[in-house]
Amino acid sequence: MRRLRNVKIVATLGPASSDYTTIRALFEAGADVFRLNMSHGTHAEQQARYDIIRQIEADTGRPVAVLADLQGPKLRVGTFSAGAADLEEGEPFRFDLDKTEGDGHRVCLPHPEIFAALEPGARLLVNDGKIRMRVERCGPDFADCTVTTGGTISNRKGVNVPDVVLPLAALSDKDRKDLEFACGLGVDWLALSFVQRAEDVLEARELAKGRAAILSKIEKPAAEKAFDEILKVSDGIMVARGDLGVELPVEAVPPIQKRLVRKCRAAAKPVIVATQMLESMIESPMPTRAEVSDVATAIYEGADAIMLSAESAAGRYPVEAVQTMSAVAESVEGDPTYREIIESSRLVSRQTVADGIVAAAREIAESTDISAICCYTQSGKTVALVGRERPRVPIVALSPITQTLRKLCLTWGVHAVRCEEVERFKMAVVNAARAARDYGFADESNQIVVIAGVPFNVQGTTNILRVAPCDERLIFRTDPE
Repeated sequence: MRRLRNVKIVATLGPASSDYTTIRALFEAGADVFRLNMSHGTHAEQQARYDIIRQIEADTGRPVAVLADLQGPKLRVGTFSAGAADLEEGEPFRFDLDKTEGDGHRVCLPHPEIFAALEPGARLLVNDGKIRMRVERCGPDFADCTVTTGGTISNRKGVNVPDVVLPLAALSDKDRKDLEFACGLGVDWLALSFVQRAEDVLEARELAKGRAAILSKIEKPAAEKAFDEILKVSDGIMVARGDLGVELPVEAVPPIQKRLVRKCRAAAKPVIVATQMLESMIESPMPTRAEVSDVATAIYEGADAIMLSAESAAGRYPVEAVQTMSAVAESVEGDPTYREIIESSRLVSRQTVADGIVAAAREIAESTDISAICCYTQSGKTVALVGRERPRVPIVALSPITQTLRKLCLTWGVHAVRCEEVERFKMAVVNAARAARDYGFADESNQIVVIAGVPFNVQGTTNILRVAPCDERLIFRTDPE
């Protein structure tokens, strides 16, 4: 089950991928993390998918991460007496709190929080931005607008408000229930939608109580502006390009993606690039060349993970989509230009002992005959620092803590291996050598770098780097008790 690539693949589960056979096939094709989309399906359906993932984990002996993606508050218009209305450019249109059915001149927008935040000149986008309006006048219960891009507006279409920070919590009542359910299941990551400020992340973290890592989805302009503060309080980031592309000019999204990926890497926090990566494979067994290029771009930028949404959840070719993504990743990472780009974008950050040790490990591995960097970890933080270095050799993470290993399935280049607790450094080296051999990263003639901390089984004590042979006889012969 060794992956021949470093970037990780996140596959969303859904109606097309809910049975053991399909989910196992997705895993074998290359999925490292499975996403449960809490916007769709019942808790019973998500429980069944989760149980299958854990069964596959037990059957294969490989840690598998589960990410629960919370829906976030949904802003929608009300209903129309005719079911829909055609709006022409330049026409006036009103949103208000009147619950009577709408027509071609007005409709209910049952969200007083929007009216409280609106200002003249702000934009209102309906139906994924297909209909656009400019606010002319507004008050606590209305907004008079001019249609700037016309179209057909129909019942309960979504509304985006890109120009203001809305006084809305990122967690709706449904999200709070879903969060508690997901944490009760034992998911490893919680993806938080509708993030606008760092306080949104802190609220979710307080509710999670350490049961899952928090991943913030960047899908609103306000989140992009407050990104540095959001990154500090998040465990990971998802660049949700679909909503960003609705609320921002589409040409602004690629540079934002590049900046966010680099900032996440500098912070040693995993970043997922998501949305419409292989969209055509929902219906076709082959992607478009533009989609392949899009996937490749995210990998060249150094993203930790790339994600499939409807392609694996509801598409006709879920396994083929994972296989395609994995093949693109292997091809890109085999390109000499990839290494040039990755290494030229490496940021020097030497603030702690652990920073210095992982940098030294990477330099030793790349300048001598080293087959793998093996890292003992409790929390996973040191492994994340090794991943930030983007070494040329594999990273083997060893831990007795299953939750830590599962969480690391999202980190670039990491192969997670469960091991027993050790009390002596010699046994740590022996276990690392065995893991490197067992998983095909080295043989007895090779050497590895081992990173650990003394005292063992204590977080934040990374303080040892050892170049060791993979032959246990040599380890016992040369290492003191």
